[in-house]
Order: sequence, then structure tokens, then C-alpha cells
Amino acid sequence: MTATTATTTGMSSGERPACEPHARFRDLVAAEWLNHGLLRSTWIAYGATALAVIGFNAGTAYDTYSHSILRESKDRAAFVRDGIPLEEAFTVNAALLMAVALGAIGALVIVGEYSTGTIRTTFAAVPARRSVMAAKAVVVTVVTTVFGMVVAGISFAVTQAILDRRDAGVSIGDPGAFRVVMASALLAPVCTLAGLALGAVIRHTASTMITSVMVILVLPLFLTDGRHWSAVAGHTLPFRAWLRLVDVNYSPIAFPWSTGGAWTVYAVWACAACAVAVTSVHLRDQ
Repeated sequence: MTATTATTTGMSSGERPACEPHARFRDLVAAEWLNHGLLRSTWIAYGATALAVIGFNAGTAYDTYSHSILRESKDRAAFVRDGIPLEEAFTVNAALLMAVALGAIGALVIVGEYSTGTIRTTFAAVPARRSVMAAKAVVVTVVTTVFGMVVAGISFAVTQAILDRRDAGVSIGDPGAFRVVMASALLAPVCTLAGLALGAVIRHTASTMITSVMVILVLPLFLTDGRHWSAVAGHTLPFRAWLRLVDVNYSPIAFPWSTGGAWTVYAVWACAACAVAVTSVHLRDQ
């Protein structure tokens, strides 16, 4: 009875319990969401990337619209049959720009905190480092998936509206159209997570940016389908997977691969990037 009274008295007098409650994961996600949203530079980067990507695609469609090749009905039929409207719905240049830009944004999510030292404060407040990194991964995945959907959807709508003025546009229900939009949209979170993983491992701004450009841009251009080893290695990269997914009139080549394999590359890169980002925080001290 005495012990119970003493305990009750101690708690009522304002004493804190010996162990603080662990932060809930949803609270960490909410905190990372606020942290991500408060950075004006991040939203400027998203906005500039979106405008550039949509502008690239719309500009290509307008060049085609103004070209004389679409003035004859037989030429328009061949144009649609060859799948060119879907090629212009999301062009290669636009995809490369988006991939590199979002890879950089993903890297800066974590590298920025390491460079300013705020990551130490974060880990001091929440010792569960893996949970913090997992929350970052969740936030950037959600934000960039929405970003990709919006950009890919607007690009498709704008380009096909321009081409439709020559009766050369297609609808989202046409064969391969939905796959092109989804593949282009999901390229965004895959590249962002890859940048986040590289930033978590390298932790230096310049080195991370160079490595990100090498992985996302240079390697896909370097690895060609001319040799078996090069083709197989190239097929493991997200950008090459995107190229396969948006090729609606795919013709077998020396080393062919399926759309299922390309979707698998997307999934493996996203999962592996999350795993690397989450586990790397315990590889060395801050």
C-alpha cells in the first residue's frame, strides 16, 4: 500500500516516466511531409521540371502538327499505325530530363540534411534511424508518384490534342496508350528513390550528383544492344526499362525482353533503393 501511494504521489507531482514512448511511424511520416513541403526550393524544382517536360513533349507534337506529312489522310493513317503519336506523348528527351532532375531531388532530400548537419538533430530526437529513413522514402514515393501521374497525364492530353487537329491523335483507350502513361509516370518515383539511396550512401552533394547522372543518364546510353552482356546489363536499368515499356510496336531484336521484365526492373529498383536508404544509416557514424 505504501509503495503504491509513493508511486502515485511521484507521478502526480510531475515526474516523467523513465522511458519516453517511441515515435510512431505515422508521426515520422507527418514530420517528413512537413519538412519536404516547407522547402520552397524543392517545389520550385518540381515546377520547373514539370514545365520543361511538358514543354518538350508539346513542342515535339507541335512540330509534327505543323509538318506537311500529316496533310494527306494516308500519311495520317500510317502515322497512327506506326505508333508515333504515343512516342510523342512522352518523348525520350523529356524522360531523360525528368529522370535526371528527380534523381537529383531525391538525393538532395537526404544530402541537404547531411551538408547542413540537421540530420544529427533529427537522429538525436529520433534514435530509430531506419524509421526516419523509411519515412523519407514513403514521402518522396508518394509525392513523386503524384508528380509523375500529373506530368504524364498532362503531357498525353496536350500532345494528343495538338495532333488531333490533324486527326492524328489517339485516346487513352487505344492499345498501348495507358501503358505509356503509366510507365512514364512511374519512372519518376523510381529515379527519385535511386537518388535518395545514392545520397544516403555517399552523403556528399557533388559526388552524389555525379553518380546519379552516371547511373540514370550515362549508363543507359553506354550499354547498347549490340552484345549480349551489354544488352542484359542495359535491361537492368530503369531508363532502358522505360524505353521497352513505351515501345508499343516492339519488334524482336537480337536480345529481346518482355514488358513483364521491364516492370520487374522498376519494382526491383524501387525496393532495392528503399532497402539501401534505410539500412545505410547504420553503416557508419554521422
